[in-house]
Amino acid sequence: MVRRREFLCSGVAPETLARLVRKGRVCRVARGLYQKATIQPVAERTLAEVSKLVPRGVICLVSALQFHGLTSEVPAQTWIAIPSSDWKPTVAYPPVNALFFGPKSYSAGIETHRIERVPVRIYGVAKTIVDCFRYRNKVGIDLALDALRRALAESRCSSDDILALAEKLRAARVVVPYLEAAAR
Repeated sequence: MVRRREFLCSGVAPETLARLVRKGRVCRVARGLYQKATIQPVAERTLAEVSKLVPRGVICLVSALQFHGLTSEVPAQTWIAIPSSDWKPTVAYPPVNALFFGPKSYSAGIETHRIERVPVRIYGVAKTIVDCFRYRNKVGIDLALDALRRALAESRCSSDDILALAEKLRAARVVVPYLEAAAR
């Protein structure tokens, strides 16, 4: 996937880009975002699209749980975290639910995965679970509990990893009772 700006920086004129789209050699994925027409889509394509459209965004909460295989729920919107100092992104498509994270919370637990040759920043399993408990009023406590149980049962992360991140993000008071209940 390539942004229009990247085409222009590499010397491709807007008229040439429009001609490539008309001929079917390049597909317009979203406003200002293009990709080669012969590429077969993958399930995580939306995450790659959002990562291109919001470069400082990090996939979080329900979208990260789905990527890590810890929920069967398919979110209607892609959840992203952005630094609290940034503007809220205006993305018409795909639908995005942006949350503002403080500096400490934003920078903790970021992993980079490649989806369709696009580097996608996604929070790791432990960080995603802690965030689900922090934002339990938005995502639902049942989803957070289910993800916690699955992650511990599948050894995707340890309770120590979750506890360490919860303490770092000052969410230990919320997370510890659920960790103790899941450990039984």
